[in-house]
Amino acid sequence: MISKKTMLKKTPKPANHNQINHLTGKSFISINQIMQTEIGIGANNRQLIASELAKILADENVLYLKTKNAHWNVEGSDFYEKHRFFESQVLQIDVLIDGIAERIRSIGHYAPASLKAYLGLTHLTEAKSEPNDSEGFIKELLSDHESLIMVLREHVKSFSLDSHDIGTSDFITGLMEEHEKMAWFLRAHLNRTK
Repeated sequence: MISKKTMLKKTPKPANHNQINHLTGKSFISINQIMQTEIGIGANNRQLIASELAKILADENVLYLKTKNAHWNVEGSDFYEKHRFFESQVLQIDVLIDGIAERIRSIGHYAPASLKAYLGLTHLTEAKSEPNDSEGFIKELLSDHESLIMVLREHVKSFSLDSHDIGTSDFITGLMEEHEKMAWFLRAHLNRTK
């Protein structure tokens, strides 16, 4: 039987200095200092992946708010139908957001969780000033989904081959497929309005 004294000697002590979180600019104790993350992916690769996932998380949060804006503010004779449609997409994006944040945590990093951080990380723009009709909202949301699909597609191969993280590559593939389906639904609504 191993004594408590022996176990304590073998447990590495965390460093006593704080680091700066590059996503928020705030001081924190790195999770790698608190708990060693040994999952078969090197620390540099995990940092790179977490940084890219943080950007995707920011994109998803901006897209979430833009879709919520469409849900709240759509007007026109098709109000109720589009109000419900946008709500269904809001709920789908909410699930994706949670999955991305949990993926960042599972590889040993903290997920950004502030609007300021998201606006600094996203490649999307905030909602444009358009009339509050369904067609305008759908066109803008479709453009954002398609832009995000292209970003995700770029990461599928790089996460697997360059960063040696097949799990995140597979996860990103699933995100891409979800956005492709949501984009299809948006596109189908546009075709119907012609």
